Amino acid sequence: MSVTPFAPSIEHHRVPLGIGERNPRLSWSIRSAPKGWVQKSFEIEAVVEGRRRTASVEGSSSTLVEWPFAPLTSSQRALVRVRVQGADENAPGRWSARTVLETGLLDPADWIALPIGPSWHEDPQSDRRPALLRSTFAVTAPIVRARLYITAHGLYRAEINNQRVGDDELAPGWTSYSHRLRVYTYDVTALLREGSNAIGVTLADGWFRGRVGFHGGHSNLYGTQTALLAQVRVDLADGTHIVHGTGPEWSCAPGPIMRTNLLEGESFDARETQNGWSTPGFAESWEPAAPREIDLHTLTAPDGPPVRCVEERSPAAVRSCGGGRFVIDFGQNLVGRLRIEVDGISGHEITIRHAEVLDAEGELYTRPLRGAYSIDRYILDDSGVQQWEPAFTIHGFRYAELSGWPDNLPIDGRVVARVIHTDMARTGWFSSSDEDLNRLHENVVWSMRGNFVDLPTDCPQRDERLGWTGDIQIFAPTAGYLFDCAGLLASWLRDVAAEQQPDGTVPWYVPVIPGGDQWTPPRPGAGWGDAAVIVPAALYAHFGDTDILRRQYPSARAWSDLQARLAGDNHVWDTSYQLGDWLDPSAPPDDPANGMTDPNLVATAYFARSAAILADFEIELDSAERRLLRERANLARKGFRSRYLSAPGTLTSDSQAAYAIAIVFGLFDQDELAIAGDNLARLVRAADYHLTTGFLGTPTLLDALTLGGHIEVAYALLRQRSVPSWLYPVTMGATTIWERWDSMLPDGSVNPGDMTSFNHFAFGSVADWMHRTVAGMAPLSPGWTRIRFRPGYESGLDAASAVHQTPLGRAEISWQRSGTTITATVVVPVGAVGAFEGPKGETTRLTSGTHQMFVDAA
Repeated sequence: MSVTPFAPSIEHHRVPLGIGERNPRLSWSIRSAPKGWVQKSFEIEAVVEGRRRTASVEGSSSTLVEWPFAPLTSSQRALVRVRVQGADENAPGRWSARTVLETGLLDPADWIALPIGPSWHEDPQSDRRPALLRSTFAVTAPIVRARLYITAHGLYRAEINNQRVGDDELAPGWTSYSHRLRVYTYDVTALLREGSNAIGVTLADGWFRGRVGFHGGHSNLYGTQTALLAQVRVDLADGTHIVHGTGPEWSCAPGPIMRTNLLEGESFDARETQNGWSTPGFAESWEPAAPREIDLHTLTAPDGPPVRCVEERSPAAVRSCGGGRFVIDFGQNLVGRLRIEVDGISGHEITIRHAEVLDAEGELYTRPLRGAYSIDRYILDDSGVQQWEPAFTIHGFRYAELSGWPDNLPIDGRVVARVIHTDMARTGWFSSSDEDLNRLHENVVWSMRGNFVDLPTDCPQRDERLGWTGDIQIFAPTAGYLFDCAGLLASWLRDVAAEQQPDGTVPWYVPVIPGGDQWTPPRPGAGWGDAAVIVPAALYAHFGDTDILRRQYPSARAWSDLQARLAGDNHVWDTSYQLGDWLDPSAPPDDPANGMTDPNLVATAYFARSAAILADFEIELDSAERRLLRERANLARKGFRSRYLSAPGTLTSDSQAAYAIAIVFGLFDQDELAIAGDNLARLVRAADYHLTTGFLGTPTLLDALTLGGHIEVAYALLRQRSVPSWLYPVTMGATTIWERWDSMLPDGSVNPGDMTSFNHFAFGSVADWMHRTVAGMAPLSPGWTRIRFRPGYESGLDAASAVHQTPLGRAEISWQRSGTTITATVVVPVGAVGAFEGPKGETTRLTSGTHQMFVDAA
């Protein structure tokens, strides 16, 4: 049998166009192979500028394999394929299909374009009207290849010859602008023609200048002027090329978008549309564009995929309220916006409002949005049937209210919700015989989708929407199960390092914005700042990328050094403001940090946890540094035990969160673990199998019960359906994960707290345990090279399954119960080794391939 790989992937790019790596790493998985087949060697071929190069390498690695050729240069294209050879084969198998990769502009010297912006005066405190910027250029010979390289201070949408460029949204996204500004590359070959061509770009405020953050948002956070930098390169059949970029010959005019803001929404007046404005024959009387400043040294290529519309959803229910007003239920809390198709008289206005929930009268309940108005407006012209969708805003909503809709025009087929988020590949699936658990898992997936819009945010709907470090710190292990989020999080971690303070303080959220005295200037906070250590480690566990560990090590080390200084000679961190086990159910609605667990206990536990993880970073460190880190981890553990153990296995804070965190973080000795587990189980039973944990305690709770010898209590807790529990929101009709356990109260009213989001992924960290323990599949080594399979014998379920697209290929477990017999089907990808574990801990080694296992679970 000839073993053939799939076409190789490049770094963490979904489409490797405009990449920034001069030496891009390659990964591949095997299409099919005999059971137990093992790669012995591989060959890589790259065709660069017509020159074929090959490299033969001995080894079994197929994940993030180093580039074996000369470094690539700017705008260089390579066609890459691989073939592999097994240990018992005399010749390599067939070549894979080719992957085409292409670098972007890698050096500031590659730019001839100059940054520009609108020339008219703009009130820095008002809602600015997005500008149209345009230019023309000639193509003098047949076209071989054409690329557009573009970025902005603000958001852009480009057109060439009246056709939109690309299908991504909210580009170039939100980064730490003073350090990193992404440049996207587009293949525009098909949009150009020999002769005269025109390029036009709409330039909006976006995160750069628009309102972002608390209290209705803050404007002008990164500057008072938007700016555009764009450059077209056209390679011609005669061997020459043309480069055309932004500069003084460009012109500008106000566009038909009257205002647009991520928090407020977008207003569009179709009567202001200038038809054909991005065509070469457009007759203009526009003003010259004005010069702007963009530091070319901040330009960087993306690390992962862009934001896109990934799905459309039709209304699930429509209720007419009379007078052209309708309330639409899309059946799913989602993030995106509406596209409408409407006809009417010129000047007529359609208003769209958004909300996650309805009030008792069936009207949109908008109080949880706080200062995010989330209102879109469209004013018709006289052109007949018109289709419109906002361009530079998104909303978090399940329900939408349309006002001003023509009475004689049906809603069906004319209104759709466009789901928008970073276009990550789905990698993980879960199902079971319990439909409520399945809905819970689906809610986790939807909350991740809604909050992974260019960076990991806390919530997508209200006046906040920030990259909170604590939220992703606890969710990163789950995120790695569900989607290929390595590129997005690798990019965000670069910003974490860029925004880190000189003393090592990691901000509460990244990128940093002014958010009030409570959050600025940044102060060190346990569980939040630990993202600098824990998120890279979680990515390494799922994706096996040592480069992320290596690159983030200085940031992680600076954070750990700060913790050590704050903990002092007694190695107890008790001197800083802390959020503790944020939002535990006992905390008052207006004081979510005031929970039942000592925040200093939590802080010291996290000091020990991060120190231990950092000491085990799989990177080259000299022996003295490694010894220092291990000694620090030991001292932090001793400091925790000295201060917070009142007796063997017993803590000074008698709370679920305290025991759960201490057990999972390894802060009890082995002979104390049973006592600690008994204490935790006692607290869960005393709460009638309800959880009493917040953001930091919840992710560890089920694992702690499992490690402490009480997995039956863990399952009882997971199955709990009254508040507070994971399944309570499911019983209340939730389609995403809530910020509070009781964001909606049992009587259907909304929690009175000022922070009440119906789309937060933090408590969705439970899906990690569902994959690992309920279905029973988890990586034992980074990158899934060794995989543990253990069906959920104690779950009480009739069946469960999980599928994961690992870096090596598809891994799977599916099991069913019949009486006392568990029948499990297990798939081990090529390049991995499986370990199937029985109910008493007995282990069977599995080679790659499909295996059927029969277990007496009596």
